[in-house]
Amino acid sequence: MKKWTLSKGDKSRAAELAKKLGISPFAAAMLLIKGFESADELRSYISAKPDFADPFSIKNMDKAVQRIERAIDDEEKVCIYGDYDADGVTSTAVMYLYLKSLWCDVSYYIPARESEGYGLNNGAVDKLHEQGVTLIITVDNGISAYEQVKYAASLGIDTVVTDHHEPPERLPEAVAVVDPHRKDDESAFKHFSGVGVAFKLIMALERTNLDLEELLDRFSDICAIGTVADVVSLSGENRTLVREGLKRINENKNIGITALKRLSGCGERRLTSGDIGFILAPRINAGGRLDLSQKSVELLTTYDEGRAEELAEELCRNNDERKRIEREICDAAVKALDENESIRSRKVIVVAGEGWHQGVIGLAAARIKEIYGKPTIVISVDGDKAKGSARSVEGFSMIAGVTHCAELLSIFGGHPMAAGMSLPAENIDDLREKINEYADALSDEFLPTIEIAARLRPGALGTADVESLSLLEPYGAGNPKPVFAFGGVTLSDVVPLKDGMYVKVLFRRDGASGSAVSFSTSYDAFPYKKGDRVDLAVDVKINEYNGIKSVSPQIREIKFTDDDNEALLRSKRVYEEYITGAKLDLKQKNELAVSRDDFAAVYRFLRSSGGFKYPAEILLHRIERKTLTLGGLLLCIKAMEQLGLVTCAHGGEALIISVCENPQKVDIMSAPILEGLK
Repeated sequence: MKKWTLSKGDKSRAAELAKKLGISPFAAAMLLIKGFESADELRSYISAKPDFADPFSIKNMDKAVQRIERAIDDEEKVCIYGDYDADGVTSTAVMYLYLKSLWCDVSYYIPARESEGYGLNNGAVDKLHEQGVTLIITVDNGISAYEQVKYAASLGIDTVVTDHHEPPERLPEAVAVVDPHRKDDESAFKHFSGVGVAFKLIMALERTNLDLEELLDRFSDICAIGTVADVVSLSGENRTLVREGLKRINENKNIGITALKRLSGCGERRLTSGDIGFILAPRINAGGRLDLSQKSVELLTTYDEGRAEELAEELCRNNDERKRIEREICDAAVKALDENESIRSRKVIVVAGEGWHQGVIGLAAARIKEIYGKPTIVISVDGDKAKGSARSVEGFSMIAGVTHCAELLSIFGGHPMAAGMSLPAENIDDLREKINEYADALSDEFLPTIEIAARLRPGALGTADVESLSLLEPYGAGNPKPVFAFGGVTLSDVVPLKDGMYVKVLFRRDGASGSAVSFSTSYDAFPYKKGDRVDLAVDVKINEYNGIKSVSPQIREIKFTDDDNEALLRSKRVYEEYITGAKLDLKQKNELAVSRDDFAAVYRFLRSSGGFKYPAEILLHRIERKTLTLGGLLLCIKAMEQLGLVTCAHGGEALIISVCENPQKVDIMSAPILEGLK
């Protein structure tokens, strides 16, 4: 369940701009929603012309260039020190390819996730010293490596740090520290991924010989993968990098990427940024998640088609294994949360498990965040040590929350939407308490939200309208794909697809009809039925079959038309605060107030329905009792469970209720859960 917010549109302004720019009014309206004010701004946004700022506007870029050029001139051994995720792998690949083209004596090093962890470490520095390396260039890491950079210097190794993560108060004493997030950095664009910063360094190294088109032709496909994978804002220079990279990916410029496309089953079609995020990047990432990042770097840098084929096949197998492990961790984490209401009811979920694969806990955190609509930290415990990966929602800065808990952590880093950490296992419970203290003190409630670009009538969108939206691409963080709402439609049928794995709904309104598909819900778990009046939030694409094009809506969210999801979410939060021991004010207590008649109505419905197995807000709607809030309903069910009238389990979002046979007669108001409200 998410809060729905509707963007404000201006049809007359859109029509005016469409005429000036020669684009469709529909596309102009969607561009206006993004906040553009003038025709010139829009023209620049949709222009195909690459636009990059001077790389030397980034602090310390001049020092980085000078030291690298000296290393090349003096034939020093240089090592690119990367990271095991897709951003780190692609950063390593572009820097390695570029320096190799300058005949630099260059190698690369990717730390093993399980045994070495994130970032520069002294053991790796020792290995590089033994190999005669005198310059380390970090990519997508290094900003927090104060002690490690100092140790490298003691061995006679200089370090150039290039990173995009939030810097700590004390910067490494490196030859150069290139990070747009430095407090003293005055460059205009700050939202690069690690590979974006690496590309800017390459631009700077080209100096007066800079041929931007040639650099984009050589590296933008690799840069696009890292930029999309790291979920940075696809605005400004990032948007250009991804747009240009997609051109090269679809032109099959890189042997390794082409092999990966083919073996992923998408070699023949035009790929989008979504395909990078869901098809290519996970396979690049798979190597690092299973401690084999070198394979991914080799895939992106090889010129041998046979070797590319072998590596791509291995990475596809690794990805299948990664998905299996991820499912196991998610199932275990959800089971643990379903069995512990006090943990899942907190504003920030912190869940831990023994031996969970450290390379996959970030993906599990992202999935659990989606299930529960809350910032989530998933922690893998190994004896007395633990490693965690965190994912957040809009409105809650995860790096700020984690920083608040710094005294409990051995190592941490990240940005507002994601973070990683190491900590003693004994500190996990304290971490849960402290980060939730931080969240409780915030004024914002950071409710999960879906942005609706426009409300439309069924059948209002034609293929030309959908095709005109290509001007907005590439989609991603900071530039989401537009979501539209079909409001007040009546479901005329619900059809299972692919043996019930997916659902197709048929609907009608005011004489018009339509259909949409949900790929996120099975037929058995789909809580709506024929005759329900609902709002559908959908994104759209073009399907082509036998030469005929049609608009294909895909359901992102669905709710009853009469329901106010924001009010429901707030009511649920009040119940969760009560469950976790918070002291409620009078207004909050009234939100949870229930009468004997409310209890009776809920119990009668459950008995007549033979139980329930869908989200609680669906049950509230079905009961049709205006005096009952969602928080009050949850309180009713908890009281009935305590008194032996029902048994209750949770399956992620679903509330699974069974009515007990032949229960004893009880006074419902005697349930322990009600004591705190008297």
